[in-house]
Amino acid sequence: MRNFVAVSAALLAATLAFSAEAQVPQYGTDINLEQAKKVIAAGQAEARKNNWPIAIAIVDNHGFLVAFEKMDGTQTASVAIALDKGSSAAMYRRPTKVIQDAVAGGGAGIRFLNLRGASAVEGGLPIVVGGKIIGGVGVSGVTSDQDGVVAKAGTDALK
Repeated sequence: MRNFVAVSAALLAATLAFSAEAQVPQYGTDINLEQAKKVIAAGQAEARKNNWPIAIAIVDNHGFLVAFEKMDGTQTASVAIALDKGSSAAMYRRPTKVIQDAVAGGGAGIRFLNLRGASAVEGGLPIVVGGKIIGGVGVSGVTSDQDGVVAKAGTDALK
């Protein structure tokens, strides 16, 4: 009976992992400058509403910078952090919070720490239009969950 339960659990885990992988959006055409500016404007509006000084980076599907702005009073380190988060979200096709949660969970999730450019801090989101990833947004400057709120406001501007 124990072996049956173990085998059933393993099959369920494998099935869930496969279906989760199948749901990862594919890449589309890279984000253009006009779209990037919309994402930045919406993100900054959310940040201003909350009085959060942030840096926001928009990257294409390859993780290369398309547009960037840093609000007055933002910490210097946020420049690089925002770019890292955006690149990670675009290249790995998932929110950086997914990586953060996997690392926090330990076990196999620790493997993310060995992946080049995988940011394990919330605040990076893939930018999806028409079901395809066109780039990534990375935000840094406040707490990671607040960075995530700003990133979501930005990506929502293209929906």
